[in-house]
Amino acid sequence: MSSASFPRRSARTQGFTLGAPRSFTVVGDGARVLFLRSASGTDRTTALWALDTASGQERLLADPAALQAADQVTAAEQARRERARERATGITGYSTDRSGELVVFPLSGRLFTADVNTGATRELPAEQPVADPRPSPDGARIAYLAGGALRVIEADGTGDRAIAEPDGPDVSWGAAEFIAAEEMQRYRGYWWSPDGSRLLAARVDESPVDHWYLGDPNQPDRVPTATRYPAAGTANAEVGLAVFHLDGRRTDVEWDRSDYPYLVTAHWSEHGSPLLAVQTRDQRTQLVLALDPGTGATTELHRDTDERWIDVLPGWPAWNPSGELVRIEAAEGAYRLVVGDKPWTGAPLQVRGIVDVGEDVLISASEGDPAEVHLHRVTAAGAERLTTGAGVHAGTRGGEVLVVSSTTLDQPRSSTVVSRGQHRVAEIANHAEEHGLDLNVRLLRLGDRELRSALLLPSDHRPGDGPLPVLLDPYGGPHAQRVLARQQGYLTSQWFADQGFAVLVTDGRGTPGRGPVWDREIAGDLAGPPLQDQVDALRAAAVEHPELDLERVAIRGWSFGGYLAALAVLRRPDVFHAAVVGAGVVDWRLYDTHYTERYLGDPNTSPEVYEANSLLGDAAELQRPMLIVHGTVDDNVVLAHALRLSGALTAAGRPHQMLPLPGVSHMPTDETTAENLLLLQVDFLRKSLG
Repeated sequence: MSSASFPRRSARTQGFTLGAPRSFTVVGDGARVLFLRSASGTDRTTALWALDTASGQERLLADPAALQAADQVTAAEQARRERARERATGITGYSTDRSGELVVFPLSGRLFTADVNTGATRELPAEQPVADPRPSPDGARIAYLAGGALRVIEADGTGDRAIAEPDGPDVSWGAAEFIAAEEMQRYRGYWWSPDGSRLLAARVDESPVDHWYLGDPNQPDRVPTATRYPAAGTANAEVGLAVFHLDGRRTDVEWDRSDYPYLVTAHWSEHGSPLLAVQTRDQRTQLVLALDPGTGATTELHRDTDERWIDVLPGWPAWNPSGELVRIEAAEGAYRLVVGDKPWTGAPLQVRGIVDVGEDVLISASEGDPAEVHLHRVTAAGAERLTTGAGVHAGTRGGEVLVVSSTTLDQPRSSTVVSRGQHRVAEIANHAEEHGLDLNVRLLRLGDRELRSALLLPSDHRPGDGPLPVLLDPYGGPHAQRVLARQQGYLTSQWFADQGFAVLVTDGRGTPGRGPVWDREIAGDLAGPPLQDQVDALRAAAVEHPELDLERVAIRGWSFGGYLAALAVLRRPDVFHAAVVGAGVVDWRLYDTHYTERYLGDPNTSPEVYEANSLLGDAAELQRPMLIVHGTVDDNVVLAHALRLSGALTAAGRPHQMLPLPGVSHMPTDETTAENLLLLQVDFLRKSLG
């Protein structure tokens, strides 16, 4: 094991994730499993691999180094990686035809194919820079994006042509707009027909969206980048759809785009008409529409309504082979799977997403304990759990082959097991480095709301040891769950504990895994319930663990966690004595439409809600040390948040510290910056807590 410090090793290994296999696809009716993996725990360049399920042998299919394609990232590709939180280089995504014999992937803006049977790779003479290439189901041709156009090239490299070209400077075809990729987890904007004769493609017009100008103060000689950012209460991109024949003939898709402007997802399979899911701007109504690709007409199949919002969960809507609609609904206290008009699951099972649809349905779900996530096979007769052992289990399926990737509290690295029926075929090798920490973590249920929490004490802590200063280390908001039965999420928290802190991580109201009622307790109030849950968990933990010193309590967080950390010292200085505010939202008017309006409504009609959830009005109340940290080129939570908070504090005469991270976006990736940022936080916390 390297003698480097934990912060340095964590930065070098991207949180000990490099070298771990990921992005699995089962192809050829289970004959092979494709996946991405880098060569070692410090290698950032991922390559494409294949596992033969008959022999259990792994084979390197495509190596970026052998293809002589250094990772040259365009601005559009960098933005895509930011949306997908992709930090690796090399082959970061791929797609296959129906048989799984043809694999396509972009590399440095170039288009490559790999023949899974022979292992041969070749570059096709496509228009550059290439983005999001996808072969037709029959493998005859490949669609891809370049220069705002949707293009098609034959699989042998001939016949490259544009199928749909932009008709304006702010128009693009086939790509996901910012809101779809950032908030709906829809990273694509076009879909092949099952027979490969047509394409369903999104037309995105960003001209209504306001321009923001993001520059790096560290580079004063560079012109700021003009970007379209749909801030809460302002215009979104206009998104439409059209069906294209391969000769460019176009049929526009018709639906009420004025009332249902959000295209959540689309689905086109051989089991039924193309499906669309569209939402109202307030996200309280969502329609599932069936599309006639010949005429462009749509028919409403299902309507979901909710007084708060409709959740976007992966995998639905879809058809099963019997032609029944498969979807997820929030009803009777649960996210439940519905097939046709019948619910196939119910409470206490909380469906997190649909993984695969056959005559049965493979889902990801939690039951009873949100810290555990398992795979379940569901039929009309009920649900069967396929994964065992406390942990977080994810997977994919093809034919009779199931790939399960598991992380637990007992093992430092993930394990990926490939099975055919009840027979274990192989375990895919994991080259990630081991973190070398001695985790001292306890999962707790605290207070009347049974707040799921993790308490981390120093590795060498013994019962009766003296009082410890407390560091709360939450995310604490929607979409992200910290308290899970796995080691991976606690490594940095354990390192802080080993510096002499008791570290408490709590998932409060609004965090995933506990059902729709829990999720909706933050409606209209992103400040009150999340902050109160941190306070309640702290006090309940101190009752169970008297070594927690409530006279020395700090809080650190990033993104929503940064907002929560600032909120804590501004509104509850009686509880919190110092805060590290990392890339935190300060004024929700500066955050995007789909996320912010879901929880707080429209700032044009409910300005008082935004005022109540803003940090700026609390600036004069600061009594405790605050360290504000923010990347200067963050395109998600822009630097203006930190600057406005610092400006408000200065105007109120409240001392604070601010640490800009030059050239850093929403998360630091440079080794030196990431390492020293942790060390600087420890120094600030020690000084602040005495």
